[in-house]
Amino acid sequence: MSVFTAYPNCKINLGLLIKGKRADGYHLLETVMYPVFDLKDKLEIRESKGDGSFSVSGIELSGDATDNLCLKAFRILRERFPDLPPVDIHLEKNIPAGAGLGGGSSDAAFTLQGINTLFQLGLSDAALAKAGEKLGADVPFFIYNTPLLATGIGTDFEKVEINLTGYSVRILTPPIHSSTVAAYKALDYRMFNPERSLISVLGRPVTEWKELLENDLEVPVFGLYPELARIKQQLYEEGAVYAAMSGSGSAVFGIFKA
Repeated sequence: MSVFTAYPNCKINLGLLIKGKRADGYHLLETVMYPVFDLKDKLEIRESKGDGSFSVSGIELSGDATDNLCLKAFRILRERFPDLPPVDIHLEKNIPAGAGLGGGSSDAAFTLQGINTLFQLGLSDAALAKAGEKLGADVPFFIYNTPLLATGIGTDFEKVEINLTGYSVRILTPPIHSSTVAAYKALDYRMFNPERSLISVLGRPVTEWKELLENDLEVPVFGLYPELARIKQQLYEEGAVYAAMSGSGSAVFGIFKA
């Protein structure tokens, strides 16, 4: 029996600028999502001899397993292809949840790709990304798995060139679950200038990012979890040319000269 095996990777956010707030409460933002392949889960999918199953090893996941994004990804494709047979999915979890690294979204994206490959559905990346939109704003990013500029409410993507040749990325994941909802709730978007341009900063040398490249969510999240500010400072003390929180945290990363 054939098995699809993949290694869903994580992402970091290079800058996150709050540009305003819509009438419906959603914040407008600008961020670059950048794939990192050193921290990854392991995903195995095979056609089931029974009714299908889902199992997890590694980091323990909270909540109902039947709500896992891998299973939701399979169900979305089964709605489109009702003859899809049951599958057994095993996920070895290494990317922590609530860290701003997109681990769950990555697992979902790779599940969509796995089902597409295993059963030769013939769906394009664009079609898989469209299906992934139903699962979360970050899922389409992991279908393409290349640096993308996200704008609007984080769902409009545009390819962008980011050159980190000669640098390495180190990610620290403290045992803190940072709630995205809590981060935005504590955020005062009026503090920030909506005219700032993320791309103009990212076009400058990495050694200049420290004073220019901002993640606006650090303000509320560091207020909630001061330990994260200390971790960021620690990375600078250890030689990082740039350090920041990824997304709404709690992961903090440093970029070092290789």
